[in-house]
Amino acid sequence: MEKMTLKAYAIKHKMSMFNVVKLVKSGKVKSETVEEEGKNVVYVFEEADLELPAENDEAVNGEEKPAGLLKRVAALENEVALLRKEIKDLKKLL
Repeated sequence: MEKMTLKAYAIKHKMSMFNVVKLVKSGKVKSETVEEEGKNVVYVFEEADLELPAENDEAVNGEEKPAGLLKRVAALENEVALLRKEIKDLKKLL
């Protein structure tokens, strides 16, 4: 188990500091707070076999829910059609 600062962890895993802090606050990675020279420093424990939680599990696993996606696509297509009609009507007014 390796102990590193938030910044070192973020650089190693090519993540933003914000995302690392979110992981620590949510408890998805083990950490400890140590007071050094009057400042609280957060250290993250990294285990070799520990997998990073994926931000979008569906995209990582390759499993997408087609029914939900099809509904969203249909709704967006309807909205685009309405917007095109509205633009066409506005152009007629000009």
